Amino acid sequence: MSDHYSILGTISGTSADGIDLAWIETDGRTVARFGPTETASYRPETKRRVLEAAARKGTGRDDWPEIAAAVTRDHAEAILGFLATHGLAPDAVVFHGQTVWHDPAKGETVQLGDPQSLATDLNVPVIGDVRLADMVAGGQGAPLVPVYHQALAKTLVGEDKEPLCFLNIGGVSNLTYIEGDKLLAFDIGPGNAFLDDWVRKHGAGDYDAGGAIAAKGTVDEGRLQAALTHPFLAEPGPKSLDRYSFSGEFVEGLGLEDGAATLLAFTAAAIASAEKLLPRVPRLWLVCGGGRHNPVLMKALAKLLAGDVVSADDYRIDGDALEAQAMAFLGARLKAGLPTTFPGTTGVSKPVVGGKLFTPGT
Repeated sequence: MSDHYSILGTISGTSADGIDLAWIETDGRTVARFGPTETASYRPETKRRVLEAAARKGTGRDDWPEIAAAVTRDHAEAILGFLATHGLAPDAVVFHGQTVWHDPAKGETVQLGDPQSLATDLNVPVIGDVRLADMVAGGQGAPLVPVYHQALAKTLVGEDKEPLCFLNIGGVSNLTYIEGDKLLAFDIGPGNAFLDDWVRKHGAGDYDAGGAIAAKGTVDEGRLQAALTHPFLAEPGPKSLDRYSFSGEFVEGLGLEDGAATLLAFTAAAIASAEKLLPRVPRLWLVCGGGRHNPVLMKALAKLLAGDVVSADDYRIDGDALEAQAMAFLGARLKAGLPTTFPGTTGVSKPVVGGKLFTPGT
């Protein structure tokens, strides 16, 4: 009988909109129990510096150590508060860190944070460096979540819905295609990032709540079609991108509402274009991440995609906590000696066991 581990997973996405925490009990193959979840805010100064660092696209690295220390501190506070609130004592904490740069072509991915310092602060084993082994073995280092998607599909969805896709719409959008034992995954293109940036730039909030701004605008079809010629969209997977691999500048000069409408339409059309890169047309799209809360985006996807488009929550899958749960699941797979990434998900040469264990006081 395989061992089950109680693990707390943490992750902050490219939009730096908070630290997601999720507890699961798992043997790295199936989930025995889903525990509590939470999202904790970064300190405003930490978030500002993270976004500024990411916008520099890998340059200006002098302040990275300071930002890493702030990211680690904010995670430590969030984790200690979470464990105290829920009275939990984990076997390990998985610390993804904060991505500020991702360039697989150069074999580089940067997640700021100090797993060893965090292990010492928490007095709990910490699993970090979750992407590095994959990249050393020739993989893209992303996406990491597909093996967890596969576990959820088998336990909560059922094979009668296959082929199916998990569609995550965070700062970027990515998918996992599942059909039997076939597992394919890749980044698609921008998710919410450019729409969030656009709304923030115009002083209209941090994001387009409920798609209300985009709903009032008119799509600039000329600009949209030009943006859709980006070569990345037609490349076969596995492939991954940085938050700034694309640019939202193609809507500059439009008003707030028309720009929002055009950026939302671009996200939806880019996702629809990915359907052509899959072995078969999916029967079901399970949408995760913040994008599933935007009814205008969900309606656009339902119109463009051939399969049913539903929130992952419809299948008792927590679409907000999924990536943090996935980090915990990957941590259990490391402890169990099971691979976390595969040729069909990251382009790695062979299945790789990712992550590194950091113990307190070492």
